[in-house]
Amino acid sequence: MLFNSYVFILGFLPVVVVLYYLLLKLDNKIYSRLVLVLASLYFYSFWNISYLPLILASVFVNYFVSILINRSVKIGYKKLFLVLGVVFNVGLLGYFKYFDFFIENTNQFFQTNWPLLEIALPLAISFFTFQQIAYIVDSYRGETGTYNFVDYSLFVTFFPQLIAGPIVHHSEMISQFKDKKNAVFKSLNFSSGLFIFSIGLAKKVLIADTFAQYANDGYGNLAALSVVDSWITTLAYTLQLYFDFSGYCDMAIGLALLFNFRIPVNFNSPYKSLNIQEFWRRWHITLGRFFTQYVYIPLGGSRKGPTRTYINLFLIFFISGFWHGAGWTFIVWGVMHGVASIIYRAWSKGKYRLPRLVALGITFLFVHVAWVYFRAPDLTTANQMVVKMFNFQALDLPPGLSAVLSSVLNMNFQATPYFFGWSTMLLVMLGYILVFFTKNSIERLEEFKPNVRSGVAVSLIFVASLLYLTRVSEFIYFNF
Repeated sequence: MLFNSYVFILGFLPVVVVLYYLLLKLDNKIYSRLVLVLASLYFYSFWNISYLPLILASVFVNYFVSILINRSVKIGYKKLFLVLGVVFNVGLLGYFKYFDFFIENTNQFFQTNWPLLEIALPLAISFFTFQQIAYIVDSYRGETGTYNFVDYSLFVTFFPQLIAGPIVHHSEMISQFKDKKNAVFKSLNFSSGLFIFSIGLAKKVLIADTFAQYANDGYGNLAALSVVDSWITTLAYTLQLYFDFSGYCDMAIGLALLFNFRIPVNFNSPYKSLNIQEFWRRWHITLGRFFTQYVYIPLGGSRKGPTRTYINLFLIFFISGFWHGAGWTFIVWGVMHGVASIIYRAWSKGKYRLPRLVALGITFLFVHVAWVYFRAPDLTTANQMVVKMFNFQALDLPPGLSAVLSSVLNMNFQATPYFFGWSTMLLVMLGYILVFFTKNSIERLEEFKPNVRSGVAVSLIFVASLLYLTRVSEFIYFNF
């Protein structure tokens, strides 16, 4: 079931909201949360009922492990249960997400012929696995307290953030479940939730899915692309990914607000970043938080000298790339960001600072080129696209300008027919105007006031988005 579908918006969501508040009104707070758990499990299993036993097993095992850790008196037992819990989670993720990848590469490297298991990737396994690893680590640190099973299950499975994040922390969610102030209907939260949900829906349906068509056409006709076309293709994907993930994050925040819960902001205008470090403080914020708290700092962070710091930085981005997908393109993408982060950290120790526009341009250009490896189906396609993008000798220019540049630069500019039309180029330009020169949805949410004007605007956006739901598509991050 997708957020951007009729069955979710007109069926599932209204039923769950009504049942939840009806039970709250009857003073059955635990049952209202149980309804959310059951609804979330139904939401998860809607794609494939075979996924349900997996997430149930994961929830049961991790909750049980956390109890064993909390009740153990001896530190040795605590460490043992922690290790077993982490091994269980990593093993689960490794089997379902990476096993075929390792078999395939082993066959290529050692010339073996082991059969692939053709394991289907369960939805959200990367997200709920990391969330629960954090929980059992915090249990070992004595930070989780005693939560009942319903609240823990809701923390893991809450449907607004289950499939593609954010990766929430138990301390910021379970306390909200128990807060009596949230156990009543709040019109401001509800209207705010509808407001940002509608913005997110429009981002996905009206904007991201439009640019997806151009990106897919370009990658599907790589040989026919000119230099300009290659940039239009990759810029279209950069916009698609931006509005797709941003739209999902907005919709998740909005859905949680309908129930008076606030999930953390996970996306904050990352293309406005002036360096790669700032980019990762704005893009998939909670994933960066997880890697910082549970990988980077335990490895020593920046406390053990520059060399160790650079190694730690590289490792978390290497792991991040592999977390996004079992493929060499994702590994290369992660390595690129790791190297860029090391370069920036070394550069930042100096006194020289780049002008703001230069820093913005360099950061965006790097992120944009790296997205080519994130999007391409294989390394060969990614490399071919990058070569096309920077093959300026084949740049298609007007005849007069081409002749002048060829003479001055002693280069042969060969004209190639455009694959995309001017209308596509204009839409891409408009997309970047939205990205760089308008307020983001979080800023608009902070300024939101329920009134007639905002109500009309939200209604128009919502209806326009509903009319386009005939071309339903999954969110990109559902694949991770």
